[in-house]
Amino acid sequence: MAPPLIAGKLFVPLPQRGLVARRRLSGLLRQGTESRLTLLSAPPGFGKTTLLAEWLALPDEKRCVAWLSLEQSDSDPAVFWTYVVTALQAAVPGLDPAALDQLTSSPLPTERVLTAVLNGLAATPKEVWLVLDDYHLADGRGVGEGMAFLLEHVPPRMHVVISTRADPELPLSRWRVRGELLEIRAAELRFTFEEATEYFRGVPGVDLAAREVAALSQRTEGWIAALQLAGLSLKGRADIAGFIARFDGDDRYILDYLLEEVLAHQPKQVRKFLLYTALLDRLTGPLCDAVTCRSDGSDTLRRLERANLFVVPLDNQREWYRYHRLFAHVLRARLLGEEPGKAPLLHQRASRWYEGQGMTGEAVGHALAALDFDRAAHLMELAVPQIRRNRQDALFLGWLKELPDDVIRCSPVLSVFQAFSLMAAGKLDGVEPRLQDAERAMAAAPSGAACPWSAIEEFQTLPATIAIYRASLAQARGDAMGTVGHAQHALALAGPDDHLARGAASGFLGLAAWARGDVSTALQTFTQAVASLHAAGNLIDELDSTVVLADLWLAAGRTGKARRIMQRALQMAQVQGPSTERATAGLHVGLSGIDCQGGDLEDARRHLEATAALQERLPPAESRYRWLVTSGLLARAEGNLEGAIDLFEQAEPLYLRGFFPEVRPIPAMKARIWIAQGRLLDAEDWARERGLSVTDDASYLREFDHLTLVRLLIAQHRACPDAGAAGRAGALLERLLDAATASGRAGSLVEIQMLQALTLDVQGLRTQALEALERAFVQAPEPGGYVRLFLDEGAPMTGLLRGAAHDGRHYRTAGEHAHRLLRLGTSAQAQAACSTPGQVPSSSADFLSERELQVLRLLGGGLSGPQIAGELFISYNTLRTHTKHIFTKLEVSDRRAAVRRARERGLL
Repeated sequence: MAPPLIAGKLFVPLPQRGLVARRRLSGLLRQGTESRLTLLSAPPGFGKTTLLAEWLALPDEKRCVAWLSLEQSDSDPAVFWTYVVTALQAAVPGLDPAALDQLTSSPLPTERVLTAVLNGLAATPKEVWLVLDDYHLADGRGVGEGMAFLLEHVPPRMHVVISTRADPELPLSRWRVRGELLEIRAAELRFTFEEATEYFRGVPGVDLAAREVAALSQRTEGWIAALQLAGLSLKGRADIAGFIARFDGDDRYILDYLLEEVLAHQPKQVRKFLLYTALLDRLTGPLCDAVTCRSDGSDTLRRLERANLFVVPLDNQREWYRYHRLFAHVLRARLLGEEPGKAPLLHQRASRWYEGQGMTGEAVGHALAALDFDRAAHLMELAVPQIRRNRQDALFLGWLKELPDDVIRCSPVLSVFQAFSLMAAGKLDGVEPRLQDAERAMAAAPSGAACPWSAIEEFQTLPATIAIYRASLAQARGDAMGTVGHAQHALALAGPDDHLARGAASGFLGLAAWARGDVSTALQTFTQAVASLHAAGNLIDELDSTVVLADLWLAAGRTGKARRIMQRALQMAQVQGPSTERATAGLHVGLSGIDCQGGDLEDARRHLEATAALQERLPPAESRYRWLVTSGLLARAEGNLEGAIDLFEQAEPLYLRGFFPEVRPIPAMKARIWIAQGRLLDAEDWARERGLSVTDDASYLREFDHLTLVRLLIAQHRACPDAGAAGRAGALLERLLDAATASGRAGSLVEIQMLQALTLDVQGLRTQALEALERAFVQAPEPGGYVRLFLDEGAPMTGLLRGAAHDGRHYRTAGEHAHRLLRLGTSAQAQAACSTPGQVPSSSADFLSERELQVLRLLGGGLSGPQIAGELFISYNTLRTHTKHIFTKLEVSDRRAAVRRARERGLL
């Protein structure tokens, strides 16, 4: 749950009174216009923020500034980029207002958001300066990757300034070699003798001789914070020479000594205020009052600012402040030394104040700092619904890591949430113990209003949620009966209006039916699941589930139906905008797989490219896994077999058991390519490791393996004829055919009958082989969706198809599809052979893709361009691209000529 934005963090700090003019550094900063990054990197107390405030206070009409003062809590990438985009939008009016909405998506679409923002910044005529102060507080891998992307793509008139105590994890050496990095470090930031002299002239009550200034400058090595603290300590001191003579030690001792001197001269009430409020990252009057149990917080903060006691204003209204980091650090250490038991009480007070303001993140943080784990747990329980809606699981898991295990076990809500996190990470063994912890805690709780969780929304649905997680656990372990039992129990526990629980339970019933091969039942129950998610208003889960529903329609042989429901879902997701980006990516990947199988490799590639940048940033999860698998299938279709294996091997470790049945194992996908490459020994090793045999029972979860085994037996027969092996392969195919027919898996029937044709053909039974091929096409609900299934079998299938095409009178359906497949096969080979971009083969009319043929047919029907795009569920721009390719390949310039040329060549 992202905390409310603190507006004061976006204001450029006001220049302090009595500043030493540092013209040499202001001139150096102006050189940043020639660099992509200006880096101010130095230890604390070297005046980095003060220098930037002074420089930015100089009038410059050609410059607009986006300032962000960073804190530790900004290390969360979602929070960090929300602040950055807000700062840029404030500095440059008119930037894409949807960028902030996209940052609520999960996973975080950082590069997509930054691309939109950078494109907007490129159009502004002014110099745009993004200044990130105290960057070290937010630096980390999650933030650093996005920063590297931003800095590599900044437009010419944009410049980034980073002020930090430690060099950030960015490719500084690369930019340094290119001359694109301006560095200002401690050596430049130190006060020179002249600057130190000017500073002490402005300190009331301190009159130093030149030699005394030189001595202090030498002792401090120009460290500005130490000089400032020395100035405070010197006020009213008679023995200046003796003080300077005793002034020595490293940074820590200097700071401790000087702050002790400063604190010793403060009134008791001010000193107490400083100590008690030092543990706050941000200060405002009411918060300070809550922590100190006083009522003068606002007035005290203003007095501290006037006294230059290291209080930095965060907004122009002087409502929010912070202490200088070093000052706060020493104050906290002093508090622990003087009142060691006070800090937890102060943190508790701060936690209660933040809770009252609805700032749950800060409330939880202070409760954890107070080691008040029971309170922290209660606040986290209240936050669960919002965490789920905003998909901020990472934030919640970070909180959980700070709670003792026994506190989590005592909370049924937190125990179940931790079970969910373990399930999502694939750590299945830890799930059931956490669910049992939750049940024990629920059983021990009193009933009615006395129950400590009675007012917590998540608690009311926990029994059904626990049953759903157990169904998921059973699904992951291949326990179909357990999956069904737990899902049915969840349905019984869920109320009639608990659409989310009912949808999840129906979904697992559908997945269980799918795992046992009962596609008809799976379609019925999973369709109900999607409807329940829709009723619950859970759009993202509804869209994600549509991808699974489409997989079921593919198993039923209905490729067109699968395409249509995903296209409708994709249109819905695009209307909703950035919040559905993850679902949009999954739908694009699903459509890519259908296009690839249907022979439209160009559209398949386009769908994958639409989500390529996003997928590269995704953590190892189902969506990334599916993207890599589909990319591998496309690489194989394009003839890049080694590339396909590489993609499959990248995907293999990302598969997480727990939600979907593994109906197409990656090892079998690799084995199919090895067979196509003639690497039969590798394929034989795979079959042996999987324990496969032609006498196995026909199980749907092993069907993909068995069909791969049949391919291996056929290849072995070609290499060394063995009628017995071919016969056993045929018997296995008969058993698989019977099982698929009984379960309504028309998609499986097409592949099984195709392999029957190849098995018969390898035995020299060409007539029977062609009859089997005819049955494969006749019985397929939509045979046009299986282009790659046939073409990937290579030369043996090409020979069969030519036989069917030649004897079209006897094998009418097979002959019709054979002509089409042979044409598409020739087209794919020719396109793969084209090494010059844009090169078109001489007989280019033969190289129209399947989607281009669809467009061509509609071009002759009198529909307008937008109407054709609507019929095909594609954008008008995509239609124009297809039309342009058709015109080029047919060597025409308009649609009428294209239709006429196509008819002349028998394409229509």
